[in-house]
Amino acid sequence: MRADARRNQETLLDAAAAVFVSQGVEAPIRAIATEAGVGTATIYRHFPTRADLIVAVYRHQVEALAARGPELTGPDVTPHQALGRWLHEFVDFVITKHGLPAVLQSADPCYDPLHEYFVGRLEPVCAELLRAAEDSGEINPGQDPYELMRAVGSLCAGSGTTRTYDARHLVGLLVAGLGK
Repeated sequence: MRADARRNQETLLDAAAAVFVSQGVEAPIRAIATEAGVGTATIYRHFPTRADLIVAVYRHQVEALAARGPELTGPDVTPHQALGRWLHEFVDFVITKHGLPAVLQSADPCYDPLHEYFVGRLEPVCAELLRAAEDSGEINPGQDPYELMRAVGSLCAGSGTTRTYDARHLVGLLVAGLGK
């Protein structure tokens, strides 16, 4: 794909993601087009069905989150801090998926590979961040990345249920609890 075409598609995906956060995955295509500054025909040219758009947005966001892991490490950030920051971005990823769980559990087979894709891309990032924090001696060894991601996902399940429930705070406690 040409660089300009890739940028245009990323603009559409970012616009769709923003609309999905505020209105859910069943948001009108015209709302996405307005957010992207294009006509609806442009969206349908790139994504012939809503399912195509949902899958593309989800994959785009998974890729962005996967790329963030290595970006968060550096000389001014401890490995434990990098892990915590990535897990907070993971929280943002999980709690902004309004309507996605219902879509993923639908009978449409196009959504079947998404969970496997999600785990396949993000578990190695989490594993690398855990390994770095363990190697630095900041956290207790033997943490399982999939189990940690499931724990964070479970904490996110309560988001939006009450005004006092704060998944980010709870994940912060979880991350702190990994430390020695």
